[in-house]
Amino acid sequence: MTVEIRSDATDPSGVHDPRRLAWAYLSKVVQGPCPALSRLVEEVGPEEAARAVRERDLSDMLGERTVARAHVDTAADDLELVAGMGGRIVTPDDDEWPQWRLLGFGNLSRSRDEGPPLALWVLGSRPVAELTDRAISIVGTRAASGYGEHVTAEIAGDLAVDGWTIVSGAAFGVDGAAHRAALSVGGLTVAVLACGVDRAYPAGHARLLRQIAQNGAVISEYAPGTTPAKHRFLARNRLVASLSDGVVVVEAGWRSGARNTVSWARKLGRPVMAVPGPVTSASSTGCNRMIREGEARLVANAGDVVEEAGPIGLRDGPEVVRDLDALSGDALLVYEALPAAGPRGVRELSELSGVAVEQVRAVLPLLEMEGFVGSDDTGWSRQR
Repeated sequence: MTVEIRSDATDPSGVHDPRRLAWAYLSKVVQGPCPALSRLVEEVGPEEAARAVRERDLSDMLGERTVARAHVDTAADDLELVAGMGGRIVTPDDDEWPQWRLLGFGNLSRSRDEGPPLALWVLGSRPVAELTDRAISIVGTRAASGYGEHVTAEIAGDLAVDGWTIVSGAAFGVDGAAHRAALSVGGLTVAVLACGVDRAYPAGHARLLRQIAQNGAVISEYAPGTTPAKHRFLARNRLVASLSDGVVVVEAGWRSGARNTVSWARKLGRPVMAVPGPVTSASSTGCNRMIREGEARLVANAGDVVEEAGPIGLRDGPEVVRDLDALSGDALLVYEALPAAGPRGVRELSELSGVAVEQVRAVLPLLEMEGFVGSDDTGWSRQR
């Protein structure tokens, strides 16, 4: 996959681009997921949405969600600050926006906390869509044991050598071990933060975060200056789950925060895997329980992970046949627009399904990856 990063040599920060300023302003105002605002932006565009927020020309629900910070407009400063750090804001306008990774949010109830990110603040030169095209999230306890750190390093390192991007949250323990293992073998890794990318959190990982930005990306949906908070970590977990092909939990206690990431993975249709641990270890009680109760598949090495989460062509054993009932939303509409035999083009599929051309283009690769459709020079066709 080749993705171009939008760049303007005369205005690399984007502070003179009204549309980019609007995205930055809205990101600062809403601070996190807000499906209602995302829908408004889809309908009227970011500039008109920004005007409506500033002038409080909104529905009661959206007005309540934005009123506290509607007067805070630091967009130009935020864009300049991040540009000075070698970063940028990435929005749905950009080619590098990881649109197909975020499709799963369209199938959720879209309550206050179940929406996609409005925009992403990114440190690092590699395109986000390219980084997350083939990725595995590895999470676990901050109080990792020697066993946990060793297994994490082996799995993450082997996956990174094979070209998988390692996604995690930059916390102490399992997260940090996963990032360091990827870096140690010259691989790619992505850290998703629960604060602005201008803040090194935890502070003890400041150097690690700089290394990650040089060899991958540091990402947050929160504008510069945003401080860490419990609810932001919970929201961050949904991005850790969504930006990968599957989630691996190495060590997790009975009430581990990693369970929240697992919950998001299951909602978004991502495979969940867990590494078993000693029955005497409190650090592994959560993993062992998830395996026992069928919430996660047992994995012991990188090969097991690829078998569970990799594309069908990379998996060992017989092809996994997925139930068509798993399809919903735009994916189902596009699939049902395909004839029983013969190909269809993107524009024709858009007309038949009622789904916008851009969304059809985003849905089709996901359906192809899952084995539902195939493509050739004549168009797209059903595979089952």
